[in-house]
Amino acid sequence: MVIQFYKEFTFCNFLLIFRFKNILLNIHINLELKEKVKNLPSTPGVYLFKNKNNKVIYVGKATSLKNRVSSYFQSGKHFDAKTVALVKNIADLEYIVTDTEAEALILEDNLIKKYKPKYNVMLRDDKTYPYIRITNEEYPRIFSTRKVVRDGSKYFGPYADVKSMKRLIKLVRTIFKLRSCKLKLTDESIKEGRFKICLDYQIKKCDGPCEGFISRKDYLENVKRAISLINGKTYQIEKELLKQMEICSEELKFEQAAYYRNQYIALKEYSEHQKVVTTELIDRDVFGFASEEDYSCVLVFNIRDGKLIGKRHFLMKNKVETTPTDILQKGIEKLYLESEFIPDEVLLPFPLEEDKFISEYLKEKKGKVVEIFVPKIGDKKKLVNLANENAQFQLKEYLLTLMKKEAEIPKRVLNVQKELRLSKPPKVIECFDNSHIQGSDYVSSVVVFKDGKPYKSGYRRFKIKTVNQNDDFAAMREAVWRRYKRLIEENQTLPDLILIDGGKGQLNEVVSVLKELGIYDNLQVISIAKKLEEIYLPGVSEPVVLPRNSPALQILQQIRDEAHRFAISYHRKLRTKRTITTELLDIKGVGSKTANKLLSQFGSIAQIKEKSIEELEKVVGKKIAIKIFEYFHPSK
Repeated sequence: MVIQFYKEFTFCNFLLIFRFKNILLNIHINLELKEKVKNLPSTPGVYLFKNKNNKVIYVGKATSLKNRVSSYFQSGKHFDAKTVALVKNIADLEYIVTDTEAEALILEDNLIKKYKPKYNVMLRDDKTYPYIRITNEEYPRIFSTRKVVRDGSKYFGPYADVKSMKRLIKLVRTIFKLRSCKLKLTDESIKEGRFKICLDYQIKKCDGPCEGFISRKDYLENVKRAISLINGKTYQIEKELLKQMEICSEELKFEQAAYYRNQYIALKEYSEHQKVVTTELIDRDVFGFASEEDYSCVLVFNIRDGKLIGKRHFLMKNKVETTPTDILQKGIEKLYLESEFIPDEVLLPFPLEEDKFISEYLKEKKGKVVEIFVPKIGDKKKLVNLANENAQFQLKEYLLTLMKKEAEIPKRVLNVQKELRLSKPPKVIECFDNSHIQGSDYVSSVVVFKDGKPYKSGYRRFKIKTVNQNDDFAAMREAVWRRYKRLIEENQTLPDLILIDGGKGQLNEVVSVLKELGIYDNLQVISIAKKLEEIYLPGVSEPVVLPRNSPALQILQQIRDEAHRFAISYHRKLRTKRTITTELLDIKGVGSKTANKLLSQFGSIAQIKEKSIEELEKVVGKKIAIKIFEYFHPSK
């Protein structure tokens, strides 16, 4: 009792001192931060906010770094919930100056991908969709891919409708006869006659660039037209093909004229199947937005020459309060940072707060001003309404999929929830266990089970640093603290249930750590004692005793045993390493480098003992080889 009181008293004093030091540190940090903000330049750039652990929690862009960053610290200014939470956690900032707003937009995107900050809007596609790739070669190829390689190749998409994408690639190859082979074609290799035509040439699916049957200039012209077709620019290609056909007919080149005629007919058939949404021959992207049940969807219609050629959408779960404007802004930025083609016009469902960045970026990429506006009446307004309706439909479909997945929770997981009366199904369970021998080589492990099955890539192990004696409570406290401190800092998802190998004492230690970290209210935690397989719950004096044949008990035992196995395996590894290293280091003249060299070469101490002086000499030299041999064979 006295020992327990002393431990609690000491721990409380430690926390008080720790908090007092933090207060002093925060005062110092705030003064430094104010000075940094005061000296910021009034130029475009990117700023990074960091928390007290020096982790980037927000990346933003600004037309004027000084004005933008200063606005976060203005007293009396009204902020939304997300910004209030962000400002509370800012301890430091860094900034990078750029020449233009467009550069700031690109840099911000790269930094968000790198740091994945907690308070930034992170939109994502609900699937990994494929792209169409046109390679960066002298004679480019076209094919579909899900992997983007930044080697100068052009990428189009991603395509939600994979069947339509495959039909488009097939059409491009049929009309423009682009090669499908993987030969490394160059003007030099073609002149040298290294390659021969294949079946594609015989069946008129390729123009035979490998043997020079089509010039590089004409081949690249076909590639250029293929890119226009992929971008939906069929009207202009049709005009060019008709013109070429007429020129060839006038020059009596009837075979070449027939070639252009066939291309024109195939292209005309394709364009007639596309949905015409406006009589204006204009390229425009129409954005829609929908929000429901803490989820949001940004959708875009791609209209080229008045025809709807495709659509794409992004989804987001709002972890912190985020405005529709922020989400739409990020959706637009994400689309055009990944897109090769820039339209003439962009229609929005509502205004953006920071449209200057995207306007400058689109202007720089297209070479002229791109109109961005919110239509109020007429056909353009109808298009935006249609995009909004499709975004709503896409979001509802996604939410139904989520509900279906939740309904497919394994029975054994539901059994644990039912038997222990948990507030939610423990789809993700993390279990902790310790291993040591009389306090030496102290280790802890955490294993992760998802939907009742081991998730081995989530397993972690800890070499205990603060415990020098046999203190299971302290070791458990350190492991739990380190595990969830890191998850919090990295903004990772917490488990549905924490399982502790131990009794009521270990459970209480873990509960105190979770409370100190401020996450106890969001977690479910229990412990299981080996002796009688009793299950302890926080705040309940009597343990829960489940029948031996209970499916819930069996899965908990399986997880506990796996944590025990994982901890013991790490403990044995450390103990063996320490024993082996110590024995070799007892030999005069053998250091850690020599010991590691020997073990790497021969595998174990037992193998080293069996080696002759000559064999050892090949690894460590004659002098050391003799000492090692004499140490293991003193009688000889």
